[in-house]
Amino acid sequence: MQVKAAELTDVVSRLRRVEGQIAGVIRMIEDGRDCKDVVTQLAAASRALDKAGFKIIATGLRQCVTESAEGEQSVDMAEMERLFLSLA
Repeated sequence: MQVKAAELTDVVSRLRRVEGQIAGVIRMIEDGRDCKDVVTQLAAASRALDKAGFKIIATGLRQCVTESAEGEQSVDMAEMERLFLSLA
């Protein structure tokens, strides 16, 4: 399954925000910030990464289903399940 980059511009934006969040977490650790604050920000970044991953998989599934309806490609359900579970 290959996903078209143009369909994932919002995912790229989300990942850039996560990149900033991670940089912020690193600064918090280096500055000796409270553990609770660091973990809270790290958990938020983790959730954002999960959402980006699910969006990529959902986009790919939609693409596969569309192509399958045209008879060009079938959906590999085992592969889709593996991808979803890899984010769990």
